[in-house]
Amino acid sequence: MLAYITRRLLYAIPILIGVNLLTFTLFFVVNTPDDMARMQLGVKRVTPEAIEKWKAEHGYDKPLLYNPAADGAARLTDTIFFQKSVKLFVFDFGRAEDGRDIGHEIRARMGPSLAIAVPTFALGLFVAVSFALLLAFFRATYLDFWGVVVCVAMMSISSLFYIIGGQYLVSKIWHLAPISGYAGGLDATRFLLLPVLIGVIGGIGGSTRWYRTLFLEEIDKDYVRTARAKGLSELAVLFRHVLKNALIPILTGVVVVIPMLFMGSLLTESFFGIPGLGSYTIDAINAQDFAVVRSMVFIGSALYIAGLLLTDLSYTLVDPRVRLQ
Repeated sequence: MLAYITRRLLYAIPILIGVNLLTFTLFFVVNTPDDMARMQLGVKRVTPEAIEKWKAEHGYDKPLLYNPAADGAARLTDTIFFQKSVKLFVFDFGRAEDGRDIGHEIRARMGPSLAIAVPTFALGLFVAVSFALLLAFFRATYLDFWGVVVCVAMMSISSLFYIIGGQYLVSKIWHLAPISGYAGGLDATRFLLLPVLIGVIGGIGGSTRWYRTLFLEEIDKDYVRTARAKGLSELAVLFRHVLKNALIPILTGVVVVIPMLFMGSLLTESFFGIPGLGSYTIDAINAQDFAVVRSMVFIGSALYIAGLLLTDLSYTLVDPRVRLQ
């Protein structure tokens, strides 16, 4: 087991390094510090002196990879690559273009993001699996047919429709929840109710169809027919055998997204005015705050790789044979 975990960790390290190098290339080679300065200062009528001043104020006046003017190790450390890219591996994100500490902002905004993402994830998973089991139980009936039709219709509707329609119907017409905003403590519940509900409804269609397909594939296998021949009820077959053996593909889509819950939802947080990491990223993109965008890209990559690692580890719990691979 330890050897299996070690191999997966060794696979993850070069992937994260490669993502970091790609991000550095996109932000500092394709889009040079001079381009960043022009975007911040304005493309027209920007003097070279103003560009150099902006670069010096934000730490972009150093060489990219190697500083021949420095001495010793500073030739490598006194560079943009080390200051802006390598330090990300120790979660030293530096400061945003407005001077605020990025690490402090991330820690402060992680709570609101998790307050939305965790209930949406848990409730959505429960509803989708339950609905998929119901459709599998009544397979080849009118309930199954119309259930699939509803799922396809829900998949075809944009998430923006659910957000805007939910705000209009629940908040403006029925006055059941605030249309936007956020508060700390227990008061956050009334602000999170509508975003969580919309998040669950928006994800039911695709998730239910996926889980239903998995369950139907398992239902026709030999071990299921053997279980029925032994006299087990259809409900017992579904929960004891079908659900258990469908866990590996389910875990593939479920466990990998758990670390990504920290990143928040870009659209939901922006439309509902929730100060989470999703809205923080959107605001940084709109303000062309490259330091924040780089940090969020790195965190997203690290969390996604962590999710893949958790998925591999979860396989060993469901199917011990995976440990031998």
